[in-house]
Amino acid sequence: MNVIITGASKGIGYETVKIFASNPGNNIIAIARNLELLDKLRSECSSKQAGSEVTILPCDLMDEGQIKKLPVRIREFFSSVDILINCAGLLVNSAFEKFTPEDFDRIFSVNVKSVFRLIQELMPFFKPGSHIVNIGSMGGFQGSSKFRGLSLYSASKGALAVLTECMAEELKDKEITVNCLALGSAQTEMFSKAFPGSKAMLPASQMAEFIADFASVSGKFMNGKIIPVSLGTP
Repeated sequence: MNVIITGASKGIGYETVKIFASNPGNNIIAIARNLELLDKLRSECSSKQAGSEVTILPCDLMDEGQIKKLPVRIREFFSSVDILINCAGLLVNSAFEKFTPEDFDRIFSVNVKSVFRLIQELMPFFKPGSHIVNIGSMGGFQGSSKFRGLSLYSASKGALAVLTECMAEELKDKEITVNCLALGSAQTEMFSKAFPGSKAMLPASQMAEFIADFASVSGKFMNGKIIPVSLGTP
């Protein structure tokens, strides 16, 4: 399969690339801003697995110009995309009254706008049977428990969930499925930075196993769904 994963330099995105790379025959494009960390990921995949191919594409998904150039760069490696996993995300923990308009723009730019723009640019690559998986959060799942300090993060993930439902409706005639996984806590660098001293319910590697399996199989069975993935009570 041809797979594109954003947010691939750290955490769940990093681990998800490794899982797809463990299956011979998969071709993966890993997208993130940090070239050094992407190089580390590619080397780790190459040293442990054989038969799959990991291509790294550094890209700042807050930069409109860089997003617009991605199709030309991707076409060097893929003519079509079977799976797109939008894993890039930005979490800022702050009291509501201390957030700035710049914080709002940055968080929504990464968590919502970059997904919208990337999918638009990649439309020529999708075909019947392609599956787009947006990585959301339980914080953006309606009716779930909310946490202090995460108002903008949760709001952006709620927007991503509704965007997923709308895209699924828009793309169903093309037989392209779009789903969103509303993840509970996983032990990542982003989680540790936002909640110092706290321990997540799952390691990033286990959450990545679920995501990889869901992305590979579930597009045949569901579309436009927001799936809570959490050991805790919503």
